[in-house]
Amino acid sequence: MKHGLSLRVSQHLALTPQLQQSIRLLQLSTLELSQEVEQMLDENPFLEMSQDDAVREEFGLVQADTPVSEGEREVEFAPVSIADYADSTRADGPKDEEVTPLTSSEEPNWDGDGTTELVPDDGEWGTDAKAKTNNLDAGEETDATELARIQESLQSHLHRQALRLRLSETDASALRFLIESLNDDGYLEDPLEDLARGLAGEDAEQVEDLVHHFTVALGLLHNLEPAGVGARNLGECLRLQLRAQLDDALDTPTPERAALLALALRVCAQPMDLLARRDVKTLVQRCGGTDAQTREAIALIARLEPKPGRRFVDVERNIVVPDVLVVAATKVRPGASPQFRVILNPDVMPKLRVHDIYANVLRNHRGGKDAASYAGLQQRLQEARWFIKNIQQRFDTILRVSTAIVERQKSFFTHGELAMRPLVLREIADELGLHESTISRVTTAKYMATPFGTFELKYFFGSGLGTESGGNASSTAVRALIKQFISAESNKKPFSDNQISEMLKEQGIDCARRTVAKYREGLKIAPASLRKAL
Repeated sequence: MKHGLSLRVSQHLALTPQLQQSIRLLQLSTLELSQEVEQMLDENPFLEMSQDDAVREEFGLVQADTPVSEGEREVEFAPVSIADYADSTRADGPKDEEVTPLTSSEEPNWDGDGTTELVPDDGEWGTDAKAKTNNLDAGEETDATELARIQESLQSHLHRQALRLRLSETDASALRFLIESLNDDGYLEDPLEDLARGLAGEDAEQVEDLVHHFTVALGLLHNLEPAGVGARNLGECLRLQLRAQLDDALDTPTPERAALLALALRVCAQPMDLLARRDVKTLVQRCGGTDAQTREAIALIARLEPKPGRRFVDVERNIVVPDVLVVAATKVRPGASPQFRVILNPDVMPKLRVHDIYANVLRNHRGGKDAASYAGLQQRLQEARWFIKNIQQRFDTILRVSTAIVERQKSFFTHGELAMRPLVLREIADELGLHESTISRVTTAKYMATPFGTFELKYFFGSGLGTESGGNASSTAVRALIKQFISAESNKKPFSDNQISEMLKEQGIDCARRTVAKYREGLKIAPASLRKAL
């Protein structure tokens, strides 16, 4: 074998650690970013949270009641007719408005090779948003997250009621065990025998004794509030609630009410699929009563709570904090088109800065015997600088993408979701000079507060359906139109999917019946057979 040397020229794309961190921070949600910031503050001594008034950065924020400045985005909306919303939403439509360009001297380089040399500023950044604390002092306002943390759980609510019962130690222990075995909906999923075997093992005598105590405790649990708690299935849950109403009705006896509740109890004793299908004919045969009485009983059952523990579920995970705010301009000339401003939410922006004292000490003590330690500290200082810079780029990119979305969906902010136009990620990516994957990361788990509510940024993207005039109608607008049709239908004769498809064709929108069914299911609207009034 003969050895030799050769030269080969090749190119490859390498992601630097800084660019990798930028991409990772970009796709984090607000909660995940907060956790990332807390972790970095614990690990890096050169990074600190500023409590003073922050200096406005290049892309900084202004309050909603201040005049428009170069740090925010303002979009002017021309009036659009709702009747022409489908034909005015062409993807290649002209753009009459201009968006104020970024004032930053350097654009975020998401698609580059990561080798661009940036010189971050050690100064603080962000706004003067009030720092959140976990202390619920009487003189301080508490936010929704703190209120969610102090919400009483289902188990605590039941334990508090159990303390009022005069029970033996054994029965009280059995009741406590069953309460802790409930799921979030308030159901007891495991059979009593399985719960007993989990405590006693294979000792048959002890298992039988535990089952006896659990049976007594289960009867006590069924009498606690909320009604229906401790049920093993949906039918039992509904029957427990009906019995509770029947007991209340006996205090002021009303024969008609008692007869209706008794009929509803017999209906709930039947298979649940009959009730789900509203098979009135079969229920009349099995439960007795007239057709009208059975329908009234089904209506009564429909008003019951199928998940007794619903209102005790921790709501903190459902709290959505918007990343971007769309506010109306306070000063608009008479007769001018409405104007909206796109600003970042100051409450989600961490106020970070490099620790000045530590950084100055490190600058004044270079080299020497501790060269290795100096190199390590210098690396930590650089990590802190890049972390701040990457967070700046994250919020700047979110602001740019949100501004582009608001400009493209300007009709939505004046007329609502019926005026939503088709929009895909590629359009925003081409406009901003970014990659589609970057737009996808920005619009995932990021929310925008608008005059019509808070929406995920992905909500403003949707495919288009063809119209008779050759234009495109957004799938979001078609869903809104379907919801409008169904809300105006007759309860006695609801529209079928095929009828809704024909109604959309009359509006000039070509939408097949299967597409209507898919959109209806996405809106969580029942089919026509289940929407029919009893």
